Amino acid sequence: MALKIIVSYDDTDNDRDALALGRLLALPGAELSLAYVRHSFGESLDQHAAEALLAHGAESIGTPDMPKYVVINPATSVGLGELVEQEGASILVFGSEYRTAKGLVKPGISAHKLLLGGNSAIAVAPAGLWSESELTVDTVGLIDEGDLAARQTAESLATALGASVVEHGSGRVDLLVVGSRKEAPEGKVVLSAASDYAVEAANYPVLVIPRGRVVGFT
Repeated sequence: MALKIIVSYDDTDNDRDALALGRLLALPGAELSLAYVRHSFGESLDQHAAEALLAHGAESIGTPDMPKYVVINPATSVGLGELVEQEGASILVFGSEYRTAKGLVKPGISAHKLLLGGNSAIAVAPAGLWSESELTVDTVGLIDEGDLAARQTAESLATALGASVVEHGSGRVDLLVVGSRKEAPEGKVVLSAASDYAVEAANYPVLVIPRGRVVGFT
């Protein structure tokens, strides 16, 4: 089965960063798609405007026919979680929170909620990633939390990118793979306090893996 990656997208600069990270992770054979969650209250975009927003995102990377989803749910995190289940997606990609300083990672409210029990891997892009002329990954950092699935995911991604795997804190990192804490239910994302700190301190893309679930890139 092809790896499915969904980018949470609202056409802001931060979500263009998410789209850049999604493109990086969508290696040959993977399916990249965009999703926007409409709310039933106080929503400024109607269905047509939401579809146009996603179409603009798809066109910006030269793939106008890529899958696009407009989801209606009062909670963005819940709507995206349900879409992941429906589509069998392995990775959900977010940009950093609005007004995050360039180069830093700061998960927004929806991403943070899914980092506390989400059912897919969660990737977060640093602010300003979209503006980088060329995205290259030579080293994949790893915090495995004792979970072999996280290590296997890092090794698979590194192989696909022609990169090497290094333990977090032992050298330069271009992208960080983080495992979920030992107490996390199987197949769920739950960060430990130490890993949460590592994510907040990152200045490179971060990919957090559900406990016991390998994300294969090769």
